[in-house]
Amino acid sequence: MFVAGAGQQLTTTYGFNGAYTHNWSPYWNSAIFGGWGAVRYNSAAKGSICGAFVATLALSSGVAGCNPDFNYSVVGVATRWNPVKGLTFSTELAYTMLDQKYASGSTVALPVQAGIAKPAATYELKDQSSLQVMFRAQRNF
Repeated sequence: MFVAGAGQQLTTTYGFNGAYTHNWSPYWNSAIFGGWGAVRYNSAAKGSICGAFVATLALSSGVAGCNPDFNYSVVGVATRWNPVKGLTFSTELAYTMLDQKYASGSTVALPVQAGIAKPAATYELKDQSSLQVMFRAQRNF
């Protein structure tokens, strides 16, 4: 991250991913997968981010409750069917989690975001998760 007046600041990221695929037959396979990642900012970068949040977005917990570090993880399963060479039908189910490090109950007051149709409101900065299902047909030539 670049901080005006202080130059380039250290941002450390970590990530681990893993998967296992089991071939049931020449036409069917299933996989289980998971991953975890983390982003950590140094104190100068945190100061710059938190200064902007407190000053322009009215972070309710103030500078003391501001910590932009976060973790991200996903776990899932997938099943694939290959009826003929080069053609795959698959379905995937994944659960993703975002672990934010802001103080519990922190909120920000966002102005209108017309370019992305986001209304002006007070938003809570909290952990989030989602469950996703994907269906895909893929043809390779």
